[in-house]
Parts: sequence; structure tokens; C-alpha cells
Amino acid sequence: MSNQLRIFSGNGNRPLAQAIADGTGVALGEMTCARFPDGEVKVQIHEDVRGADVFVVQSTTSNDFLMELLVIADALRRASASRITAVVPYFGYARQDRKDQGRVPITAKLVANLMVTSGIQRLLTVDLHAQQIQGFFDVPVDHLTARPVHLEYLKSIGLEDPVVVSPDTGSIKLNDKIARALGAPLAIIDKRRVGDSATEVANVIGEIRGRDVVLCDDMITTAGSITNAIKVAREHGAKRVFPVVTHAVFCGEAFDRLSAAKLDALAITDTIPLKRRYAELPITVMSVSGLLGKAIANIHTNQSVSSLFT
Repeated sequence: MSNQLRIFSGNGNRPLAQAIADGTGVALGEMTCARFPDGEVKVQIHEDVRGADVFVVQSTTSNDFLMELLVIADALRRASASRITAVVPYFGYARQDRKDQGRVPITAKLVANLMVTSGIQRLLTVDLHAQQIQGFFDVPVDHLTARPVHLEYLKSIGLEDPVVVSPDTGSIKLNDKIARALGAPLAIIDKRRVGDSATEVANVIGEIRGRDVVLCDDMITTAGSITNAIKVAREHGAKRVFPVVTHAVFCGEAFDRLSAAKLDALAITDTIPLKRRYAELPITVMSVSGLLGKAIANIHTNQSVSSLFT
């Protein structure tokens, strides 16, 4: 049993956990992760994990799923697992990463503290909203990028004279890497934010008329930013617009906005399970299971994770 690779899953993203397990040839661990009648999280591990190298797959898209992860980690720690790695494809609270005004918390740091206190000894995650969150942990963090999955999709759809457009100044680095990989120019939408969910667009830097436009971002939440970017790209003469994002959070007015945008296409990954009502939209779901599976195998065998991206 010593150092045996084991994979467990909470309820945050069971399909992705199953795909990772299938890809690595390791059966998902047997575990009860349910609720007591009063709503409290109920966890019991049904396998011997003493001395095992355990990976727990859980996207923390809600407070419930975050609590599940903490309780699972505590159960594994008390069952004498040798190492517990949290595989968190989508890291919740990542936007609360700094004090941008008075008397507000830095909740991403609080979540990091809670994870480490619960017994988590390593974090494996994908496209953090703020890279500095890696420094909030006093344990190793392996921060993957979904860029290889994005590029595989973009190279498969027959782009014609593409230009990669950053939907805001905060996404320039991400979009520049995509543009370089595609051998395409970069343009920028200069966006002015006027509230938590409302944005006001100023202008476009670069030439996009008559070209296929690629828009890359780390997440879609209420879809205000991405639908504004699509609208601006079309107003500036884009032929087709292809938004590509990692995390499909999809809440608030997202469905109505995406429906009204009359999408040419939208590519997301399975870091968060796609809500059923969105199936009627022209959405392509790309899987990060292969990427996470390789990272888990490399961590387990003490090999480089960054080598997956070079």
C-alpha cells in the first residue's frame, strides 16, 4: 500500500474526476460524501489509505463544495494517508485576492489557510484568476494552464486570417501567448469597468476588420465582459468571433446575455460541469482531464510538472 496512487472525488466535478481516473488507469476511490439531515457534510472513506499518495478532485464552485474538500482532507489525514494533494480545477474565491478598498477581506488567502489546516499538502489547479494566489499557500502549488487545450481547439476549426483580441488589458499576457502560438497578430479592447458586473468599452487597439477574431479569457461569470467584447469585435468588422475560456462559471445574467449575443461559437473546458440549460447554445466543451492526469502521474512519480508545457 505504501505510496500507492489513489484518486478520490467530492461532488464538485465528478465527471471530470472519473475522466482523470480512467485516463490514469486508477479506479476512483470508494467514499461516502453526502449530507446529514441538517445539511452538514458527511464523509467516510471506505478503503485503506494508510501510506497512500492521495489526490482529491474537487472544483470549489460553491461553499458546499469547498467544505466537502476540507472534510475529505481531514478524513484522509486521520486515516494516515502519506500525502494529500487537492486537485482543484476551478479555485473559488480567486477574485478576492487583495484589498482593493477599505475593510474588505482577502478571502483567497483565507481559503488557502483553511486548505492547509485541513491536511492538504499540495495544490494542483488550473488557470488561477490571480497568479499571486500561489504565494498564499505555504505548501507546493502546481499551477497548470489550459493553453494546450485551447490551442488544440483553435488549430482544429480552420481559422481564416485570425487576429487574437484581448477582451481587456488584464488578459493581454494570456492572449499574447495564444497569438504567438497561432502566428497571429494581437489586438486589445480597452475596457472601462463601471461596477461589479457592468462594463463600459472605450476603444480597440489593432486591426480586426474582415478577420476571424479569437477572444481568450480565464473565465466567464455573468458574461458581461465577453458579450461586450463580441459586440465590439463585430462593430469593428470581425468576420467571425471565437471566444475561448477555461472556466464556465455561468451565473446571473450569463444565459440571457450569451443567447442574445447570437454566438458563432464558444469553447470552454470541463473544469466546471456545464449547466444543462446551456446545451442549446453553440458551446464546445474541451476536457482538461488529460492535462490533469499527466500532472497527477508526474507529481506521484516526482517528475517535473512544468515540462508538460515546454
